[in-house]
Amino acid sequence: MQFDDKVPIYYQIKKYLYKEIIIEHLNPGDKLPAVRQLAVDLTVNVNTIQRAISELVEEGIIVTQRGKGNFVTTDMEKLFALKRHVVEEQIEVMYNNLTALQVSPDEVLEYLTTYIGQRKEQDNG
Repeated sequence: MQFDDKVPIYYQIKKYLYKEIIIEHLNPGDKLPAVRQLAVDLTVNVNTIQRAISELVEEGIIVTQRGKGNFVTTDMEKLFALKRHVVEEQIEVMYNNLTALQVSPDEVLEYLTTYIGQRKEQDNG
């Protein structure tokens, strides 16, 4: 994993775990690798991993079972809300970038619709 020096590492790990859950590399009820194993895999300090996981536990995305480890929640409402939140963050970045270029909201929608149509054709063609 490549880290951005401008963003705290624990936060990047949290976002990485969000993505792993959203794209179903980690499914509801799946056990996460041990904190030490994640630290080795991502080449970061154990405390950094623990901070990211602690925040995910606070959010209810990860559930800790004493003596067993950390698991992805089976609460589908929380997982749908997570996906919506992550998608909305990405849309916000795109929208802010385009409006900074003085693209109107209607134009953003038009460009996005055209782009999606073209991508569908490319992906299916």
